[in-house]
Amino acid sequence: MMTELSSESVHGSCVAINGEAVLIEGPSGSGKSDLALRLIDRGAILVSDDYTFVQRHKGALQASAPATIKGQMEVRGLGIVPFNSIDSAPLALIVSISNQPDRLPLEVRHRRLCGMEVPLIQLPALEPSAPIKVELALKHRSEP
Repeated sequence: MMTELSSESVHGSCVAINGEAVLIEGPSGSGKSDLALRLIDRGAILVSDDYTFVQRHKGALQASAPATIKGQMEVRGLGIVPFNSIDSAPLALIVSISNQPDRLPLEVRHRRLCGMEVPLIQLPALEPSAPIKVELALKHRSEP
């Protein structure tokens, strides 16, 4: 019998927008931190960069940073930079970096973390409109 994990470490950056966590995942060099930085410039706050700890607690998922990297972000060309951050936020959306996402997705996708389904979208991280698309997806995440 397989048991559901109550916590997972995910290779991805995470920011909170209006108190809700958005986890940005993708391969190294795909633009996770760049997209997070642009979202922060638009008012988001850093939760974690590069690795995010996701924990199921009281029927919800919480995203947080490992203690060793809390409040820090690797900014390509500048190095490790300190940032204002929050300890944790409820996970509301996953952004999976993809250079060729579906143009018109027919259904809301999900990814299972810690035994719970989380809405997922695919975006090219370095597209100029990517931060706006993340905000729109978070706002409309329950719609197909």
